[in-house]
Amino acid sequence: MNGIINILKPPNMTSHDVVGLIRRTLKIKKVGHTGTLDPMACGVLPICVGQATKVSQYLLNDRKKYRCEMVLGSNTDTQDRWGTIVHERPVNVDEEQILGVFEEFKGEILQTPPMYSALKKDGRKLYELAREGKTVERKSRKIYIYNIEVIRILGNNILFDVECSKGTYVRTICEDVGNKLGCGAHMTFLLRTQTGGFHLEDTVTIEDIERLSIEELEKEFYPLDYPIQSFPKVLVHDWAERFLLNGNTIYMKNIKENDELKEDDLVRMYSKDKFIAIGRVKKDKDNNVYIDTDRVFH
Repeated sequence: MNGIINILKPPNMTSHDVVGLIRRTLKIKKVGHTGTLDPMACGVLPICVGQATKVSQYLLNDRKKYRCEMVLGSNTDTQDRWGTIVHERPVNVDEEQILGVFEEFKGEILQTPPMYSALKKDGRKLYELAREGKTVERKSRKIYIYNIEVIRILGNNILFDVECSKGTYVRTICEDVGNKLGCGAHMTFLLRTQTGGFHLEDTVTIEDIERLSIEELEKEFYPLDYPIQSFPKVLVHDWAERFLLNGNTIYMKNIKENDELKEDDLVRMYSKDKFIAIGRVKKDKDNNVYIDTDRVFH
């Protein structure tokens, strides 16, 4: 059983809980997710099963889209409504000021990860230190906001959509926006609507998992190569399939058809239209192109 199932993670459930449910339901050990959602967040959570766990590392760089609600006027220790209020300030801003600050968050920005996160410092997760009342220095990281759009402003509540790079903490955006406005803010709701090629409208619910048979669930699986369709495609000659299956280096003489190849590109590799492996394009000292096989799936 190999493939990817697009789960609608509900709130009050960790990403690891979802992985455990899939393991128990499908009676298979090789199960993993492609990017953690906070326990109280909900939305798109692709789960890789069997051989698909080998492709999960290539999905971490995918863009992600969220719908988020925040409230102005107070900061919490977790940057969301499930934490403890640590600071309250009056809200004296108008819609024009709010929209102006949101505009400042478009493009490449620096973001400091929150203490309540799974990042590690000296071998310990930050949220473990935070629960002990400790605060440690965190390095700011470059993230990219492809788009951020305010949907509705109702009193102190702001609903917005954001499309961002990996490693972005949306609750930190909420707090940073509030602090720029001089009143503070925290996140009250978060829904992931898309990650890579996986969309909210195509998700399978937890209730579906508990209701459907294993055979019916298998019909919901996406193929191994679905999330890497943006990678250039390489088709090897029939006689070179054994080289690919053995993880050997693939030279141009072994290739029957290919998309345009650039050095250091990751490529999806096929034999007889069957997806076999992921490789990386390289050049030797004489500038000849070849492909290093990175992961073999069959």
